[in-house]
Amino acid sequence: MNKLDRLLKNKTTNLLSIYFTAGYPKLNDTKEIIDALEANGADLIEIGIPFSDPVADGPVIQFSNSAALENGMSLKKLFEQLMPKNNEGRIPKIMMGYFNPIFQFGVEKFCKECNTSGIDGVIIPDLPLDEFESSYKSIFNKYNIHFIFLVTPQTSVKRLMKIDNASTSFIYAVSTNSTTGGVADFKAQEEYFKCLKDTISKPFLIGFGVKNKSTFHSACNYANGAIIGSSFITAIAETGELKEKIRNFIHQIKN
Repeated sequence: MNKLDRLLKNKTTNLLSIYFTAGYPKLNDTKEIIDALEANGADLIEIGIPFSDPVADGPVIQFSNSAALENGMSLKKLFEQLMPKNNEGRIPKIMMGYFNPIFQFGVEKFCKECNTSGIDGVIIPDLPLDEFESSYKSIFNKYNIHFIFLVTPQTSVKRLMKIDNASTSFIYAVSTNSTTGGVADFKAQEEYFKCLKDTISKPFLIGFGVKNKSTFHSACNYANGAIIGSSFITAIAETGELKEKIRNFIHQIKN
């Protein structure tokens, strides 16, 4: 069973997903970050594929993308770091990135490498649903890789239903119209989250603006879990031993 399927079957509340940019702070930190997140209680790991123009991301993630590329990170290098498959671990891992690097790498080759290296799903914000279904869905299905769709407060009910029908996993609910790392007033989004609960059948996790214990638990009041990215990236960039920084960050969120 795909580990993402297993997670969503066995746990339906307070899911903690952590995003980091591969190759940051240092090029070869990927495996250490993954191992430390798993050891300290993250439920799901999102590995960001660095890109030169991450338009949906705020300044923290934009900077980590630029630094990772300067460090020498590439999609090819990332897959090398994830091999052999004994790096797979217990909890699911998904990749998140823009379509251009994946298209340049080769979509089928990308899916095959994901399957080989223990990746359970992908998030590609700039690949439209219609294009995914017409051109790429069969490839992702062939390699048992879930495609996670994003929705926003502007997504119509009709579109939500179409996305829900196409989804085979959880749905990523963008909390606001701002870029990643923005401050979100989740109470102001109650109608949006209620609409999601009333419209879709799939689990959903809230991202954008989740940054600490308070905002994580606030988001979990409305959804199955939440995704933290910018504040985690800020934390691991500070001085100190990487494993200890990750342990402290997860402990502060969950305890």
